Amino acid sequence: MWFAALAAIGFALDALFGDPAWLYHPVCAIGALIAWTEKRLRRWLPATPAGETAAGVLLWLFVTGASVGVTAGALALLGRLSPWLRFAAEAVLCGLILARDSLRRAGGHVETALAGSLEAGREAVGWYVGRDVSGLSAEGVRKAAVETVAENTTDGVIAPLLFLLLGGAPLGMWYKAVNTLDSMVGYHNDAYEYLGKCSARLDDLANWLPARLSALLLIAAAALSGLDAKAALRIWRRDRRKQKSPNAGQTEAAVAGALGVQLGGDAVYFGRRVEKAALGDALRPVEDADIRRAVRLMDLASLLALGLGVLARALPALL
Repeated sequence: MWFAALAAIGFALDALFGDPAWLYHPVCAIGALIAWTEKRLRRWLPATPAGETAAGVLLWLFVTGASVGVTAGALALLGRLSPWLRFAAEAVLCGLILARDSLRRAGGHVETALAGSLEAGREAVGWYVGRDVSGLSAEGVRKAAVETVAENTTDGVIAPLLFLLLGGAPLGMWYKAVNTLDSMVGYHNDAYEYLGKCSARLDDLANWLPARLSALLLIAAAALSGLDAKAALRIWRRDRRKQKSPNAGQTEAAVAGALGVQLGGDAVYFGRRVEKAALGDALRPVEDADIRRAVRLMDLASLLALGLGVLARALPALL
């Protein structure tokens, strides 16, 4: 029950306080470590496909290992001072590992900015997506916001929550390192085609089960919130494998079906148009309220995940 209690308290802390601006976020430390390590590995290893692939493997091993080791070591030291001090510190760290509040704020940020002007909406959504947003229409901005909430339901909430329930903050930090590595170096471009391959593939592996659980939880959330759960299930089954990523299409397809809109489609990354499959049926245009609906689906799916996870952890003790 230790990990279940930590995850539940962390979930509550994230809901109440989010990520305080004055507190240095652990993901920032992971990002700084990735940048520092990448720079040195590029200097030490040859700029060949084999050399960069080896650098990518070493980068992944070092950053994920350091994230687990430093977290576990720091908590062990605090535990020697006081078990309650360790518990408090680990609960706070669990709250920082979860990004439910950040996703809710992101949706609201884009919707509010778009109400001001299209340019403000583009600028706002540009904070949360890796694509070129300069040519997005108002509907394109809304669609990008909904897609961000849908896709990040997995890696911002459900996946880290699952790892927290399994192994507390050290395992949660391992997951955040895996996810941050993919975000920073897991690209198909000239700079990272080989160096980022390891990070991209292992992020896919780490998210394989959480992405599918997230989709099923979103479908259940659609039923609870009065949205179209039958369509969510149908579109998920039909479209979930259409994206090149083995995981991104899972939650996007479920949300597209629940809302009755079409998500996905071609996008521009680093000045190059990338062909992406469309998910869902374009029964109507994406509207402002769909951003709020996507956030509500994410909220309900997160609460379901927490409840089921705590129950699964507590069940052996109850039997």
